[in-house]
Amino acid sequence: MGLKPIGDRIVVRREAAEEKTAGGILLPDSAKNKPQRGTVVAVGPGRLKPDGTRAAMQLKAGDKVLFTSWAGDEFKDRAADGEILLMHEGDVLCVLG
Repeated sequence: MGLKPIGDRIVVRREAAEEKTAGGILLPDSAKNKPQRGTVVAVGPGRLKPDGTRAAMQLKAGDKVLFTSWAGDEFKDRAADGEILLMHEGDVLCVLG
């Protein structure tokens, strides 16, 4: 992937939506909820502080994260036939173990 985020932004690949319910009913695309989990693909260098230094990023590529449903901006990834999100590090709620 040729994306290199700037500042405190990160690139996240969203997990695939569930294809069926717990009861085994297949869901059409219009009924699927977008997952709020994903994997960090790339991180920026960190937020620029007023004194000119950079704040260290808490996330790194490969981290599995949980974020809010409205976090970030969504883009199509034609190379991987999926969706990626570009968001601020602060939009992430937690890192999943």
